[in-house]
Amino acid sequence: MFWTANFTRYFIARAVSVFGDAMYAVAAALAVGELYGATGVGVVLAAWMIPFLGFILFGGVFADRIGARPLMIAADTVRLLAQGVAAVAFFTGTPALALLIACSAVSGAASAMFQPGVNGLVPLVTDEPQRANATIRVANAIAELLGPAAAGLLFGFFGAGVVYTVDAATFAVSALCLAGLRVEQVVQRGSSPLRDLVEGWQGFRERTWIWSVILIWIVFGIFLFGPLIPLGSTVVSAELGAPAYGWMQSAMGAGTILGGLAALRFRPQRPLAAGGVAMFLFVLQPLAIALHAGLPLLLTGAALSGFGWAFWSIQWQTSVQTQVPPTMLNRITSYEVLGSDASLPIGQSLAGPVAGAVGAERVLGASVVVGVLGCVTLLLVGPVRRLRRI
Repeated sequence: MFWTANFTRYFIARAVSVFGDAMYAVAAALAVGELYGATGVGVVLAAWMIPFLGFILFGGVFADRIGARPLMIAADTVRLLAQGVAAVAFFTGTPALALLIACSAVSGAASAMFQPGVNGLVPLVTDEPQRANATIRVANAIAELLGPAAAGLLFGFFGAGVVYTVDAATFAVSALCLAGLRVEQVVQRGSSPLRDLVEGWQGFRERTWIWSVILIWIVFGIFLFGPLIPLGSTVVSAELGAPAYGWMQSAMGAGTILGGLAALRFRPQRPLAAGGVAMFLFVLQPLAIALHAGLPLLLTGAALSGFGWAFWSIQWQTSVQTQVPPTMLNRITSYEVLGSDASLPIGQSLAGPVAGAVGAERVLGASVVVGVLGCVTLLLVGPVRRLRRI
């Protein structure tokens, strides 16, 4: 059965958690930027990302050793406390930058403990992982659309303290929903966390279809995903105005919802091959920006990009959840997340200087070429192309 009571609780936990994460980025940008400028915002966001990347592998190890659910509940509790401290600091005066950095770092480390279990719990709460992933993807896309808008409105009317309080409350809701799950814990008792880490790496390395995709995603992080936001926001805002960039992001969110709905109905026998074909659509967004397309074409490209990204993501998540043994799923997920995310800051940081030297249009044009070649490579790698749905 697909929509069980367990899945309902997990669905609410994920949607609310994503809503809180979407709020946090805007809350940090507005609240910290008002006090400490762009440099402060960059430092606070970096303070989140560095512990996240540093601890993500151990999050997978601990999730496999003690179970994903208790670790995720603990992570939500820690994030609730960290955001609550920041909220109190804003309510009582002007928080020190060091305090905001510390709260952000604690939240990042806790998120590293939370994230690996996101994959591990899905097969435990439903017997139709693809439909579950598609439903969650649609809900997440809606949350990612509403979260920033809610943060902006709350900040404008009530100030930073209320935004951080609502963000903290989302983690409380998530923890309560996860605590209500009734699932059989899948744990792997190893000799030591370090040994578990090594075994996770061996499992990751043995699965060619996984590490092949992650290698491509590392390249995408530098050349495709990384430059898209900093250069896209600059070019579109300068060409069509700041509201146009907001509309573009909304169009991509709408496409993501449609991609999730499509994955609810279409379950290909070769999921990664079908997802790889859909990913060709992703390059339409940087292509439209690079060509200075008018607003209608820009929104169309963004919507198709979101569609392709959502469809690929659902096929990928479902494949990992169903092809990897449950006792190793969280550890392999942690290697997957680390590989997928680690190169993104490199692309983001290099985008501005390189664009200043050769032009934003050329950088985005290179992104399109790399995106197309990466998708072709996905389809040429035999273990990726031939992987069949379970």
